[in-house]
Amino acid sequence: MFKKLAVIFVALFGVLLAVPTLVPSLAPHFPSWIRPIPLGLDLKGGAQLLLEVDTGVMLKEKSAQLYDEVRSAMIDRDKGVIRFSDLRNTGNGISLIIKDSNDVSKAKGRLKKILGNNVDISSSGKNLTVSYTSKARDEMITDAMSRSIEIVRRRIDALGTKEPSIQSQGGKYILVQLPGVSEPEHIKNLIGQTAKLSFHLVNENITPEQLASNRAPSGTLFLSDIDNPDRKIAVYSRIEVSGDSLKNSEASFDQNNMPVVTTEFDASGTRRFAKLTTEHVNERFAIVLDDKVLSAPTIREPIPGGRGQISGGFTLQTAKDLAVLLRSGALPAPLSVIEERTVGAGLGADTIATGKIGSVVGVIFILVFMLMLYGIFGFIADVVLIVNLLMIVGVSALFGATLTLPGIAGIVLTLGMAVDANILPFERIRDEVRSGVPTLRAVDYGFHRSTKTVMDGELTNLICALILFQFGAGPIRGFAVTLSIGVMTTLFTCLMLTRVFVDYYMNGKNKRIGFIRNK
Repeated sequence: MFKKLAVIFVALFGVLLAVPTLVPSLAPHFPSWIRPIPLGLDLKGGAQLLLEVDTGVMLKEKSAQLYDEVRSAMIDRDKGVIRFSDLRNTGNGISLIIKDSNDVSKAKGRLKKILGNNVDISSSGKNLTVSYTSKARDEMITDAMSRSIEIVRRRIDALGTKEPSIQSQGGKYILVQLPGVSEPEHIKNLIGQTAKLSFHLVNENITPEQLASNRAPSGTLFLSDIDNPDRKIAVYSRIEVSGDSLKNSEASFDQNNMPVVTTEFDASGTRRFAKLTTEHVNERFAIVLDDKVLSAPTIREPIPGGRGQISGGFTLQTAKDLAVLLRSGALPAPLSVIEERTVGAGLGADTIATGKIGSVVGVIFILVFMLMLYGIFGFIADVVLIVNLLMIVGVSALFGATLTLPGIAGIVLTLGMAVDANILPFERIRDEVRSGVPTLRAVDYGFHRSTKTVMDGELTNLICALILFQFGAGPIRGFAVTLSIGVMTTLFTCLMLTRVFVDYYMNGKNKRIGFIRNK
């Protein structure tokens, strides 16, 4: 008795989960974790962007870092300077010439100790070559992809976009689907910005003639003013404080009621910022974002608290956008939009309308067919089929799945398999009765002996769905998720709920079963 009540309770709970989706007006009366199932891009309309991650730029930056690390290792005064010449970045690695052949093994050992197993170090006479291993490069690319996806997700979620779908595709692409977004240009601009923030001292020794020649001396960069691209500002290439040390950023207003971005550094950034502003009072420092100078204010007094303010003729919206970018972090590699699609809400509405008609007609045909073929047992199968449909919707909403056209196809396929899973025990019962077994025992034999067949079929479908989910992307994954949920609810409703209803109908008696005719 307890088992039957537990089965009914689980079924009612699954149906309850679907209520906010079926009657959205009731959603506010449900707990926050029971929400309507969101509609996908093809049903709700919106935008789809395919982004390419330029890992080549990221690898070049890594090579530049490797160059600095090799140089620092060679001139380490604490461990002893190793004399070298012709240090260069070849693109595939770093090469240099050790002046004293006796120092070659010492240089290799020092570099190996500092750089670890991420690099290959080879030598030919006095020539030394240092390059990242293929494994290290693959790990860098994988890390850049995962970080890019997470940063894109944080930027989009910070804008309040509902239910974005963001996933890796093909090893170097990111597919972004934004249901309900009709004008993606604003989001494209935010996604595409690398958002690398850094603080540099301004080089005041550069003459206007040098700026006009656009040939910066060693250790100096000529960067464009973000408000006036034709105006160049000379800054030292050394990064005094990196945006990696930023803990938080918010849009705010200054004392003149002008929009600004307030920044807050972590402990390490606070120390470096305090050191910068203490040692360079009355000097200018540049706030640089993606190689453009946002502003270059003069340091009036030391700022020890780790809080700063970025101004630059912002509007409130641009200040909010910059705060989002800085808060979400810098992209490890540039992103470029290589494909853009927009699905109108009208198309989505038409799809929903035609989908509803097709689904309703299909379900009605199935219900009538089962009722005509199996009588009272067919009626039980119809009830279980409706419960199964509601449970699929409810569980999908509970797991945060998004309903798409492929998802609807998965539901329709699941209903077809659920009908088959009900027919198997019914036909087995028919065979048992025709062989002379009393109806009550025939029901028990029918369900017991068909269980293995039903489970074999459903588990095969589940394995296929899991493979589709693992190796598929986009719509294929949506289909696989819905199909997987449908397999689980079908096993529950057809093997357990149907049996509970049949047992209640039989009530422990050998009742006549109408759909069985003797030969």
